[in-house]
Amino acid sequence: MKLTNFELMSIDELWALHLEIDAVLTRKIPAKTNQLDQRLRLLESGASEAKIGRKRRPYPRVLPKYRNPDKPSETWAGRGKQPRWVTAQLRSGKTLEDFQIRPKRLIGKSRMRSHRKLKPALMAA
Repeated sequence: MKLTNFELMSIDELWALHLEIDAVLTRKIPAKTNQLDQRLRLLESGASEAKIGRKRRPYPRVLPKYRNPDKPSETWAGRGKQPRWVTAQLRSGKTLEDFQIRPKRLIGKSRMRSHRKLKPALMAA
């Protein structure tokens, strides 16, 4: 392809060049569009097959760590964006520790058994 200085060309020559470019583009654009459509269909079909054959990994259930003292039914696991009740309480001067859900304490012999099981593991470490 030769380089042409368009400033030196006459209006008639520029117009003829314009018509030639228009004719070439009119032929090439639909062919390229068809080629891209075929590629898109191929990609879409491959993506849908991949989704069908693969199941989502099971995630463990996350237990809540924080509870709203005003409405005990409102809980938060500590993941993601903080709920409105948490942000409001934090603005009022409280800390996240104030809302922590305490684990239930083991009572009596069952508490002792749990410590006995842990001792050998601690000794080995």
